[in-house]
Amino acid sequence: MFDKNDLSGLVGKHLVYTYDNGWNYEIYVKNAETIDYRIHSGIVGNRWVKHQHVYVVRVANSVYKISWTEPTGTDVSLIINLGDKVFHGTIFFPRWIINDPKKTVCFQNDHIPLMNAYRDAGPAYPTEVIDEFATITFVRDCGENNEDVINCPASELPNDFPNNLK
Repeated sequence: MFDKNDLSGLVGKHLVYTYDNGWNYEIYVKNAETIDYRIHSGIVGNRWVKHQHVYVVRVANSVYKISWTEPTGTDVSLIINLGDKVFHGTIFFPRWIINDPKKTVCFQNDHIPLMNAYRDAGPAYPTEVIDEFATITFVRDCGENNEDVINCPASELPNDFPNNLK
């Protein structure tokens, strides 16, 4: 039996993963309620976010689920299987992002009122659901609340990222 309240196997982890559709993402589980993430490719590639409030649960020995709603109105649910290095993500994009994804390509923290305005202006429907498996290609433990893990857009990373990390 596992302790469903023990998140220590995930908190502090920095992961890079590639969806089967080719989109490349990165997430840092800063603590039991907060993540930072960076999007390397896909329709919103080069978007990055710090201090996103999330809900984290442990569902098996090395399996966790993280869910959140962004200021954009996007809902996300991720399943992280650290044992098998498999990821599954479901992203619920509001229609306004599908219609013009570049509006969200920024450091979101500097533009939250604008993201809220875009969300409120819509349209929200029909929602576009992206439901994909991914392969975890990189994992490291960075400890909790490390502000240096994700601190710039993907476009400013070295070409050998994440191979240049320890």
